[in-house]
Formats: sequence, structure tokens, C-alpha cells
Amino acid sequence: MPVPTDAHDPRAAHALARLRELGAAELEHPGGTLLAHLVRVRDRLAGWGARPELRRAGLCHAFYGTDGFPPDLLPVDRRTELAAVIGPGAEELVYFYASCDRGVSHPTLADVSGPWRDRFTGRVYRPGIRSRRDFAELSAANELDLADHDPAFRAAHGPALRGLFERWAPLLSEPARRDCGALA
Repeated sequence: MPVPTDAHDPRAAHALARLRELGAAELEHPGGTLLAHLVRVRDRLAGWGARPELRRAGLCHAFYGTDGFPPDLLPVDRRTELAAVIGPGAEELVYFYASCDRGVSHPTLADVSGPWRDRFTGRVYRPGIRSRRDFAELSAANELDLADHDPAFRAAHGPALRGLFERWAPLLSEPARRDCGALA
């Protein structure tokens, strides 16, 4: 399947420029730099057929830091700046991804009644199925990229990730399930 490109997506081009301005090309990350990782996550999502909004969220998913990668490129109180670049829907996905308290939210993500804890506000709620699917897809693309580019990460977390992806299988697209199933 051909990988959709973002060559004609001006928002993605602006996001790349903003990432460079904020130093993502200089931040070390498994597989090179944070920028290289973000582009690979976006490209993996594109290969899975993700809509442009989710691809842009994949490109920008580390803007506010995450539960597993604390450095932020932009403080969360400046969300409107990112929304102006990638669009409000994509920015909401970035915030949702960054806000995840993994210890609370990961274990029950596939259960629609499972809790979600926003690590920025402490709020606990139950997001809808589309949010859960988008989060699972973006998380899978992110974690698979880490496993592909960091043998120590794969050795330490591969078995747990396989179990997590199996639990999340109902939320994942068929291409994502295939890639997750190939994690060895």
C-alpha cells in the first residue's frame, strides 16, 4: 500500500518548521533526534492509512511532553499556538496523548468504561471510543518506532508492549494490528 504523503498539507509543513524552530532537531532521542522520531511516527501512521489530522498529531505528539518523555517543546498553557499551526482537532489529539497518565489509563483503554486520568489537571473521566482509538493508534506507532530504533528499549519493554497491544487490538486498525503483532 502506498504511503500517503503530507506534501500538500500546509499545516504539516508549518508543523515541521515549528518543530525545527523549537529545537526538536537537536534533542537526542532513540534513532537520532526527536524530530526524526516524530517524522517516523507520522509516516507510520500514514502507512496505516490514518487521516491527516491524526498524522499531524503523530508529528507533534511530544509538543507538551508525555508521561514517558518529560521534555516539552511548548508549555501546555500555550495550546492555542499549536492549534493555529496544526488545526484545533489535531491539537486536541496532541493534548489528549500528552495528558495521559499511563498508570491509570493504559490498563483499561480498550474498556469504554475504563478511566482516563489527565496528568496535567488530575481530572478522571471516560473518553469516547474515537479518542481511545486515536490514542491507541498513535501510541502503537510511537512505541513501535522506539522498539525499532532502540534495542535496549525493545529488550526491556517488548513483552509488555506485546501484551498491551493485544489488549488494545479492538481499538487498532488492521495495519496497526499487523505491525504490532510482528513485534518480536
